[in-house]
Amino acid sequence: MKYVLLFVDTEQFASDLEAMGEAERARAYERVHQWFAEHADKIRGGSKLQSPETATTVRLEGGDPVITDGPFVEGKEVVSGYTEIEVSDLDEALRMVKTWPGCPVVEIRPLES
Repeated sequence: MKYVLLFVDTEQFASDLEAMGEAERARAYERVHQWFAEHADKIRGGSKLQSPETATTVRLEGGDPVITDGPFVEGKEVVSGYTEIEVSDLDEALRMVKTWPGCPVVEIRPLES
């Protein structure tokens, strides 16, 4: 079964990462790289996203489309990246995500067949 893992940063997480020293931040990123290496056999693609300030949002609710710069919501959480995985079931996806060393929120969403 294929799922997309949406990695969600919080304002607090971003602030904590920014406050880290260079060596501590490098160790944090190394843990993330190690996680990807450990699960490489299940990962089918994905990428880190640019910051939410680079987003363009198109609202299609009634009337003419409204195009705005920036993320779709003013929120304390933003999707910072994603990866597509292929695993046997949701339980296996959950086991993977429980060991994720990065941002504090991961949404698991199944792909349509």
